[in-house]
Amino acid sequence: MAVKYRHEFKYICNEMELAVIAGRLQRLMKPDKNAGEKGIYNIRSLYFDDYYNTCFQENEAGTDPREKFRIRIYNAATSRITLELKRKERGKTLKQSCPITIEQCQQLMKGTPFSANSQYPPILQKLNYLMQTRRMKPIIIVDYDRTPYVCQDGNVRVTMDRNISSSPYVMDFLNLSIRKRPIMPAGQHILEVKYDEFLPDYIIKNIEISTLRQTAFSKFYLCRIYK
Repeated sequence: MAVKYRHEFKYICNEMELAVIAGRLQRLMKPDKNAGEKGIYNIRSLYFDDYYNTCFQENEAGTDPREKFRIRIYNAATSRITLELKRKERGKTLKQSCPITIEQCQQLMKGTPFSANSQYPPILQKLNYLMQTRRMKPIIIVDYDRTPYVCQDGNVRVTMDRNISSSPYVMDFLNLSIRKRPIMPAGQHILEVKYDEFLPDYIIKNIEISTLRQTAFSKFYLCRIYK
């Protein structure tokens, strides 16, 4: 199956700006079906970095291309645990993923590599190799609440991420609640716009607010700074 890179833009915004954009988008886009009755779900990711902090330094320098590994769960549930590899290249992103078991997740949380096994998915094999050769290990938890909107035209996804927090207590990752601290100033949030080949004009016009500030830094980077 061919891999597909997506455009991805991020903006720092306040609650009023999000409210204005949400009011506009509700007429044009649908809430993500996984968001539940309130249209919100929690995302928790456990990010990895190597002995040299390569991922952090490449993000800071804007290295192209660059990659990051993370384990992700939703609403603190362990029924679905996903290992993801996110690659940034020429302003676009590619996300590849595979499911992992609770036992595999717990071993990765400890920073303990697996024995080589060709039956593992390629992403898990690659992470396992880096854990053995570059001392890759879990380094930071990123936790936030997401309000997502989707549109079939252009495969557009607009997300509003609030309560962005970090936690260095990686062994708490699967707990129902974790120790964490906010990493954005009070009232600041992140808006993300993702799409494939094109972004429809009617969506562009409704997310345009002159006060929005585009940012190149990821949540991973911000959480590493303020952990």
